[in-house]
Amino acid sequence: MSPVAAALDVSHLPDYAHDWALVDVETSGLVARRDRILSIAVLTLGPEGKPVEEFSTLVDPGCDPGPVHVHGLTTERLRGAPAFDRIAERVGALLRGRVLVAHNAQFDYDFLAHEFARAGVTLPVTRRLCTLALNRRVEPPTDSFSLASLAAHYGVRQTRAHDALDDTRVLAGIFRASLAEAVRLDLALPLVPCPPRQDPRFAPKAPKVPCAYRNPGRLVSGGPLVQGMKIAVTGDTDMARAELVARSVAAGLNVVGSVSRHTSALVANGGSSGAPGSGSAKARRAASEGVPVLDERAFLALLEDVRPGTPHQKQQPAPPAAEPVPAAAPDPTVAAPAPVAVPVAEVPAPRQAAPVRTVQPFGRRRVLVLGGSHEEAAAARARVVELGGAAAINLSASVTDIVLFPGGERDRRLARVTSTGLPVHEPAWLGSPSPQPAGAPVPHTPSAVVLPRGGVVDLPALPAAGRWHVGASWAAPRADCEIDVVAFVLDEDEQASSDGDFVFYGAPESPDGATRLLCDGPTEQTVTVDLGALPPAAQRIAIAAAIDGAATFGDIGAVQISLAPGSDAPVMTQAALDAATSERTLLLAELYRRGPLWRFRAVGQGYDHGLETLVRGYGIEVA
Repeated sequence: MSPVAAALDVSHLPDYAHDWALVDVETSGLVARRDRILSIAVLTLGPEGKPVEEFSTLVDPGCDPGPVHVHGLTTERLRGAPAFDRIAERVGALLRGRVLVAHNAQFDYDFLAHEFARAGVTLPVTRRLCTLALNRRVEPPTDSFSLASLAAHYGVRQTRAHDALDDTRVLAGIFRASLAEAVRLDLALPLVPCPPRQDPRFAPKAPKVPCAYRNPGRLVSGGPLVQGMKIAVTGDTDMARAELVARSVAAGLNVVGSVSRHTSALVANGGSSGAPGSGSAKARRAASEGVPVLDERAFLALLEDVRPGTPHQKQQPAPPAAEPVPAAAPDPTVAAPAPVAVPVAEVPAPRQAAPVRTVQPFGRRRVLVLGGSHEEAAAARARVVELGGAAAINLSASVTDIVLFPGGERDRRLARVTSTGLPVHEPAWLGSPSPQPAGAPVPHTPSAVVLPRGGVVDLPALPAAGRWHVGASWAAPRADCEIDVVAFVLDEDEQASSDGDFVFYGAPESPDGATRLLCDGPTEQTVTVDLGALPPAAQRIAIAAAIDGAATFGDIGAVQISLAPGSDAPVMTQAALDAATSERTLLLAELYRRGPLWRFRAVGQGYDHGLETLVRGYGIEVA
């Protein structure tokens, strides 16, 4: 019987008992700070799983409704509907005191946050839950995590896709079924505190015009400026700063917000000591890096005759590819994690990795390791991958086997393992695993390519509006620390061209919108990248995780990374990274250009230093 057959009553389970507000919105586009809500539906549920109240309405957005072929909401249909400010109080009353639930909840929450801000009304939501994130934890046997696919799996009838009210009713059935699976597997709910890290007050600035030229290096004493040079400015200027920057950009220079070893020159007027820019952090960094410093008058004189630079190579479109490389060899240039502060620039570049044939006695098994030391568990997971299986970091519906080390009997998940009847093996089983019995059902486990540390795959071409989603997740939250996932958009010098190329919780979207950080729960964060929208200088997107607190990645355990061509699409590639021990910063993965192709590499390089050192290594000054 489908778990939806009866409403799940969890009112007696404190970890699962909440009042819920299920929400779906149809919008004029995908960017919350720009686009508007066209229709909204809210369905409230009590802790026992029964519906309480239902509300839906069309909304007059005051703008073009956008992709009518998707949502069917024409200007004529929306004419006469209330503007959002007329329904904000009604919607707020339904959300107040409840956990907001949505499929891809950050999307719905961000649109609500912007609409409520425009209406001058406080959005009364303190927590949200994403049913996508919940099902990524449950891992049901579905081809994807789309609303339609999950509805079919859980036996929920869907009649009108992209209708806000029908989608909300379908979401209610999926949510109740997912909640039942979470209770069965004893999974913690991925509740996210609100306002989230992608908050309206962190709305990106206007996009910076990307520099079309490669950085030619340092300004030579007595020599000319060359297009592509990275120029930083510090202190007061006689010319308005905006005009100075505009003239520099128009001349083909790359005006950056901080100083690094790749900065060509620093423009600064005299400070209190009489030396240009003396006393500022940028001037001190320029002095330590040997970056030339010149005053405003000298810079303006050079600006009159800027020499031609070398344009960034225009990337040719990659040939179409339907599938990723079926298996990829580890990149031998990836060094093992070292408990020393290694400069970022010394991380070796990836090489072309050729597919290799491997014996896969594990077939599609997904193995969870319980107990043991960090080193023992890491070695066991590596062995699972070597045997052709996938290493799990959490108990889910897709786990097929358990390897139990000493100490694993104290793991709270073992009780659920026993009740579900999963086979439990001694560690020696990994030395000579027993084949599955003849005629045994094939386990429905993810068919993603499993990469070892350093493994590489080519990316197939995506539709024009496609985004790659690189997810990072770990086993359980810790009270003594937080883990932050960050991303850097890097040029050919392995440097960020501007501060906006550093995407983190305080600035969760690059100015051009091509790179975004999504918070999906306390143990899951995602970086999305629109490769087609990146500036021409972008050669690599580095994705890292850093611990804010006293813990290390040896305490956290394995970090699982995954790559998918969409928010609800099947995972194409995954890897478990657990070689780090004493490190507090971990370079997780990279998307990088290789000729006409983009490639994905599972890195797993750890550093003992904190995030600040990593950020500075990529050319961004930290206040």
